[in-house]
Amino acid sequence: MPLWLQAFGWGALAGGALLVGSAIAWRWRVPPRIVSFVMAFGAGVLISALAFELVDEAQDVGGLAPTASGFLVGAVTYVGANAVLARQGARHRKRSGTQQPSESDDAGSGNAIALGALLDGIPESVVLGLGLVAGGAVNPAVLVAIFISNVPEGLSSTAGMKNSGRSSRYVFGLWGDIALASGLAALAGYSLLAGASGGTIAFITAIAAGAILAMVADTMIPEAFERQHMFTGLIAALGFLAAFVVHDLSG
Repeated sequence: MPLWLQAFGWGALAGGALLVGSAIAWRWRVPPRIVSFVMAFGAGVLISALAFELVDEAQDVGGLAPTASGFLVGAVTYVGANAVLARQGARHRKRSGTQQPSESDDAGSGNAIALGALLDGIPESVVLGLGLVAGGAVNPAVLVAIFISNVPEGLSSTAGMKNSGRSSRYVFGLWGDIALASGLAALAGYSLLAGASGGTIAFITAIAAGAILAMVADTMIPEAFERQHMFTGLIAALGFLAAFVVHDLSG
């Protein structure tokens, strides 16, 4: 199978985990404490992946300067875009309770939530495509980390959308579109950067890593803390450890 098609397939698979979480939340009412538990675990998994698989490898490939500058650019860009979308009604897009506004409460919030979901998912998918550029194969630890973290994201966000009165057509259409966009983002990460220099790959990888960390802190951890409180740190640590074990075994 050509690498460009692999990039698209792996990106779509990782994005498809959002549909798995969404289907669970739409079919069953998952207790908020369980949602918070899996969100905290997913946050820990992503932090581990970006530390060991993204930032560390970016530094090895391109050096400290492009890695540090890319990481900062990614974090600043994400926070800025997230702030704009938050004012349009997407602030609580990953919350499972009644925090999300309905369309009647805040016109245009549905579009903002959709754009916010896209903003959250694109950096992760680009990383998968970059992995094929650097190593000729998708990094299994990164793939597992993204998939594991996407399930609780889809679960939590869908629970909130359902509570705000959004239809199943809207919800599953949104996550289906995000899964497709994730595949295209991974394809872009591979196609546009094939043959790029080590410094360029390090810079782009670090941008994704900075955006992912900002996303975890701004959207995932608040939902995790909502119900778990003092146990959030422990659960996140378990997620971090699980991803580290996958990293070690795949290395």
